[in-house]
Amino acid sequence: MRRIHRPTIALADETHRVTPFEIFFDLVFVFAFTRVISFMADEPTTLALGRGLLLLALLWWSWSAYTWLGNQARADVGVVRAGAIAAMAAIFVVALVVPDSFAHAPGRLDGPLTLALAYLVVRVLYVCTYLFAAAGEPALRRQLLLDSITQTVASVPLLVGALLGGTPQLLLWIAVLVIDWGGGQVASRYGGWRLRSPGYFAERHGLVFIIALGESIVSVEIGIGTAPVDAPTLAATLLGFAMTVCLWLLYFESVAPVTRRQLELLHGAPRARLARDAHSLLHFPLIAGVIYVALGIEQVLARLSDPEGGSPSAPLGWVALVALYGGVACYLGGQVAVGWRTVRAGSVVQLGGAGLALLLLPVARVLPPLAALGLITTLLAALTLYGSVAGNRESR
Repeated sequence: MRRIHRPTIALADETHRVTPFEIFFDLVFVFAFTRVISFMADEPTTLALGRGLLLLALLWWSWSAYTWLGNQARADVGVVRAGAIAAMAAIFVVALVVPDSFAHAPGRLDGPLTLALAYLVVRVLYVCTYLFAAAGEPALRRQLLLDSITQTVASVPLLVGALLGGTPQLLLWIAVLVIDWGGGQVASRYGGWRLRSPGYFAERHGLVFIIALGESIVSVEIGIGTAPVDAPTLAATLLGFAMTVCLWLLYFESVAPVTRRQLELLHGAPRARLARDAHSLLHFPLIAGVIYVALGIEQVLARLSDPEGGSPSAPLGWVALVALYGGVACYLGGQVAVGWRTVRAGSVVQLGGAGLALLLLPVARVLPPLAALGLITTLLAALTLYGSVAGNRESR
């Protein structure tokens, strides 16, 4: 008789790095982010922006949780890989029903309930797989069990909200995030979390940031569609590309190297706390800001390539401008917060840039779409240039 082998795991160590399987895992988030942007762009209202942010937060929790799991054990081996594949399928379902996530349409699949159930599958798979990977580490297992209490409590408003719909759903799903993130912060004081490989953790967040930036490129296709490319549209696409480059430079020339270096300097519980705060929590404003910027670029291009939807020179509405300018402000504010939490030093220039982006909103409201895009791109380029010059001076 063949021997029955216990499902295998391969624990990560200090030298662990991102595996090709995890890049494959992240592909489902490319699809999910695109669906959220399309959801907000379908009927661009303030409510849609808020709902989109809520959906992004739920997706971010999913991605972040499995990043901690991949830090514990290799994601491409044995039971961890099986759990991750099943989670991918569940997240894919979440992404599919995003357009109907706040609508109960008769005769169709119940979007809110389907999303809630698929999201719960992601949670259960995470906890069960992590507990298996933490075998032999009592402190980590106790930490996971404490964290699972918060997740169990949060599942109640998640399901009730999906069943009720409307405003109660929105409020209850906000409560889910408050319970998840707030309760998780309280539970983490037990100190059972451990970060095995700081290099892996930093690299993983850099890769998901690139995924979010990719939405700025995808937004060009969404905004233009099949319309012919004229001079204003070409100029807008180049400005959008320039914004993407600036966002990339601001992250990988300042935030990424600083946070990685600090993680490598710390050990034990302090390292895990920094990873939790600077990456799992404070990286979310960076991702959300980039997604909003992608939405703003899409709105500009949609206006320029579809004259029937309004004059190409008519100013953008407040919602599109809040996405574009507010997204930049959110991104810059997130960078300042990460810097402060990491080395107790935030860039005053970037904080001023975030405030200036918001102050420029009334100005952008009276400008043609192309000029409004050019204005915020100029601000972002100036901040990027300043950061590069300042960084070169410090390295001398």
